[in-house]
Amino acid sequence: MKRTHLPLNALRVFDAAARHLSFTRAADELAVTPAAVGQQIRALEDVLGVVLFRRTSKGLELTDEAEAGLDPLREGFLRFEESVQAMQAGQSSHFFTIAAPREFYAQWLSQRLAVFRRANPEVRYQIVGGEEVDFTEANLDLAVRLVDGPGELEGVQLAPAQRVIVAAEEAPDEWIAWPGAPLPDDADPGILAADAGQALASALAGLGKAMLPLLLCEEALEAGRLKILQGPEEGRRAYWLVAPRPQWRQKKVRALVEFLTAEG
Repeated sequence: MKRTHLPLNALRVFDAAARHLSFTRAADELAVTPAAVGQQIRALEDVLGVVLFRRTSKGLELTDEAEAGLDPLREGFLRFEESVQAMQAGQSSHFFTIAAPREFYAQWLSQRLAVFRRANPEVRYQIVGGEEVDFTEANLDLAVRLVDGPGELEGVQLAPAQRVIVAAEEAPDEWIAWPGAPLPDDADPGILAADAGQALASALAGLGKAMLPLLLCEEALEAGRLKILQGPEEGRRAYWLVAPRPQWRQKKVRALVEFLTAEG
């Protein structure tokens, strides 16, 4: 019999009925009707091609065939429980692998991870740079991406999709372009950056003005290292925390996401 075709529910019913030697008490344990227990037992007997119970004047008795399989079955259920506990223990692990754009990590995420770790000193992080890191290959728990939505992933937006045009004091009136910045048609960029992080670094160095996500440059604005020339205005893309559903449902990931969004 193929593993995928094992009648696990019927085997669970059989285990309960064998322990109680009563369909009625097994039904009470499983929160079903005695008729449903009987149906599952008959279906299991049909699949196995053996009789599992005899009715006697004293009640139900196990057949020799049922007795022969009962101990291995119960051992199997114990192994199932151990497997579930092992998986749950993995989910409650305090080790996080997180992918994030480098500058966003430096400007926003790192400080908040530090606060989270001070409250949870057992936490350990592995930080992976970049926005397009593959979840499976890198064994990620969570990623930060500058996107217009989570797509097929589960996710939560860290802040409204607002953008600003910023520059350092005495910077030349030249654009710093990067792929996510919709510059005016007549713009003649003096710098072509690869991403928002390079554009931010260029603006901080005084190389020109850049259109950037507000969340990315908030710290530099508060510190007076940049000034707003225009905005904030609504943009299309925002920073999102994302993960595939299995990772997103982990307790440790939920706890960190709740913290980061609360701290927003």
